[in-house]
Amino acid sequence: MPDKKAKFILIITVLILLLCAVWAAFALRKPSGQRVFIIQENKIIQELDLASEKDQEIRIASPDGGYNIIRIQNHEICISEADCPDQTCIKTGILRSENLPIVCLPHKLIIRFAEEGEQP
Repeated sequence: MPDKKAKFILIITVLILLLCAVWAAFALRKPSGQRVFIIQENKIIQELDLASEKDQEIRIASPDGGYNIIRIQNHEICISEADCPDQTCIKTGILRSENLPIVCLPHKLIIRFAEEGEQP
């Protein structure tokens, strides 16, 4: 009886590991380009090409009176400062994947890579 149980556990463990590997490969896929959209309240407010942008900080004011500071440094983008309560947007770090945008829910702000051929 223990042999069947051990085999079952081994098969389930292998399946879980395979699913995790497939998810990681999909979620962490590198973007095809360097174009980024900054979106607030479902409207593109800025389009940036990280390959040509100079290092800078951009302050985005929220309609509710809050703010986010977006940092572009070494052709990478992140939110470096915000006055939202949970700070999840800051903890997300640098935008690296086309499938995992930076999101600040309290300020309705999204930073994501533009899809190939996508126009604002």
